[in-house]
Amino acid sequence: MKRVSVASLLLVGTLAAALVPTGAVAAGPAEQAVEAARRRWQGSPHGPMLERILPPTFAPAQLPEPRARGAQLAVEYCVQCHNLPNPAMHHAAKWPGIVERMVVRMRGKGNMGELMREMMGGVRAPDEAERAVLLAYLQRHAQRPLDPRKYPAVRTDAAKSFRLACQQCHTLPDPQRYTAAEWAEVVARMERNMLWMNRVVGTRPVADEPQLRIDEILEFLQSNAKRG
Repeated sequence: MKRVSVASLLLVGTLAAALVPTGAVAAGPAEQAVEAARRRWQGSPHGPMLERILPPTFAPAQLPEPRARGAQLAVEYCVQCHNLPNPAMHHAAKWPGIVERMVVRMRGKGNMGELMREMMGGVRAPDEAERAVLLAYLQRHAQRPLDPRKYPAVRTDAAKSFRLACQQCHTLPDPQRYTAAEWAEVVARMERNMLWMNRVVGTRPVADEPQLRIDEILEFLQSNAKRG
């Protein structure tokens, strides 16, 4: 039975970027823009820190409605400072505060004073109309929270690993978001992202701490998944 240390999941909030099925990604204009932006911030003195904000596992072609204006704005503005986020990283109610905080930072007025102004040199912030479009897009494709009344089994011991793994940093996802096969891909990608994060964070399993059972997480999601 496969297990993952609770300590290794402390940063799982950023790993919600993995909550999208795998698809073929073509090196189109959006992907080229993302790569060019990544090269710019990786070459800055703050590149290593910016690179670690989000895992590099999400590509423009995987965005929902990739040709929508909101998706284009996400590519245009978000990748100026870090890897591309997935709208499913957060639920709809949380995105307004995050977008506001990011816009403030893009204007060089974040919580690190002069360092923030230095880091944001050359970064463009969206205007009010663009911010509204971007926020509406993120909220439209945000994580859909699980309704415990619909899934009473979520309160049982069998779903304990699922609760611990997912709700540390974001709302519990609705199993109906994906099919059983898609959830298998999502959970596998989540594990890869955890390993990516831990290469820098350096967390190590503690022998006497609870262990999360990946197979139990997958079992809960797949048994309640959308029918393909």
